Amino acid sequence: MKRLILSALALASTSVYAQNLIEVTLKDGSVQTFQTSSVEHVRFTQGDSFTITDDEGVTTSFEGIVASVRFSKHHAIDGTSVHTIAHSIGLGWNLGNSLDAHNNGYAAETAWGNKESTLNTFKSVKEAGFTAVRIPVTWLGHIGSAPDYKIDDNYMNHVAKVVGYAKEAGLKVIINIHHDGANSQYWLDVLGSSKDENKNTQVKAQLSAMWKQIATKFKREGDYLIFEGMNEIHDGGWGWGENLKDGGAQYRVMNEWLQTFVDAVRSVGGENTYRYLGCPGYDTNVDHTINEIKVPEDVVENRLLVAVHFYDPYTYTLNNEKDEWGHTGVNKESWGDEENMTTTFSRLKTKFMDQGIPVYLGEFGNVHRATERAESFRKYYLEYICKAASDYDLPLFFWDNGGTGAGQEQSGLINHETGEYINNGKEVIDVMVKGFFTEDPSYTLESVYNNAPR
Repeated sequence: MKRLILSALALASTSVYAQNLIEVTLKDGSVQTFQTSSVEHVRFTQGDSFTITDDEGVTTSFEGIVASVRFSKHHAIDGTSVHTIAHSIGLGWNLGNSLDAHNNGYAAETAWGNKESTLNTFKSVKEAGFTAVRIPVTWLGHIGSAPDYKIDDNYMNHVAKVVGYAKEAGLKVIINIHHDGANSQYWLDVLGSSKDENKNTQVKAQLSAMWKQIATKFKREGDYLIFEGMNEIHDGGWGWGENLKDGGAQYRVMNEWLQTFVDAVRSVGGENTYRYLGCPGYDTNVDHTINEIKVPEDVVENRLLVAVHFYDPYTYTLNNEKDEWGHTGVNKESWGDEENMTTTFSRLKTKFMDQGIPVYLGEFGNVHRATERAESFRKYYLEYICKAASDYDLPLFFWDNGGTGAGQEQSGLINHETGEYINNGKEVIDVMVKGFFTEDPSYTLESVYNNAPR
């Protein structure tokens, strides 16, 4: 009993944003979990009784049925500065082509060939050296009609189960609304909304209703969990369509949607009051984000992050039209080399991070290659981008779609069901972990550059 009380006192000094995890195991073997920012309202009445009042003022009592109580500091994000936020999130992994997969307007985790993820998946991700996961979620086919836009309980619970796997593995987590806005084909239609204000009003109502439901579902989950408002919103032109000639109409809509998202989440309360929220720019394109995003107003300070994606040069990283990269490459693209990468990261720093707004790369990647030489350039690219991102305080998430081959769209590192490595996944991940986390002062971006393949 004294040990438990001392544990509570030790936690009482944690900051207001810190998350304390309290697990109460009952005599029947069941477990109740609570998260609080303070333990000052935790009370033991006797050896097998326990009372807690959480941050919302809800009191729960267990009288004579408690077997044990375990306290721990949950894997929260250190929000002291842009730097600490970046390195608290760290190096991430995307559960790609899974919960974001859909066919004929219906989202299903196995629709694109991956099997359902398991706890082993996320344990392997953590053991490999990743510190965070992004779980893209498409909600198509699981949304009711207006005005409630009720999300199907079974689907919501399935998403929560997968988030729970990642939480149990000790990972930070991002979830979002993903392909519901793909190419403006579905309900999250930026093109239609930019031309019809009634359409825009309807979309904002649905976006608000959905995020309120998601936020309610995860209301008691701490700030290991980040919400990302949406994904790559564009009109079908991937950033080079009508948005370039509509007088900023689509950018205006996108900014309105971001504000709607933030307002909806904050209105739910609980842990959502201070939850970190990811705000992607138009198409998650770096240039459009820098030039056009209006970071939403918020009722709390320093809890919004800007999200972009980085696949430069995509003809190399995604399409496999070239199989070498950087200053020593021969069969390489004419743009998108090391200088392009560091210049891009510097621009993000100047625009956002220097103003106290963190940025993360929600997606980056590089497909598997069939030859040893091509793979050596792939590893060099991934080491370089991870080291550069670490230097510029940019958390980043590798896009793993589970692909097992070589070439275009084949970016699998970890089997989404078993957690086993795909191809040379361990070697590739080790390179990225080295790039982001190595603290040896002799290990610099210049030293990585100088060790490029020849």
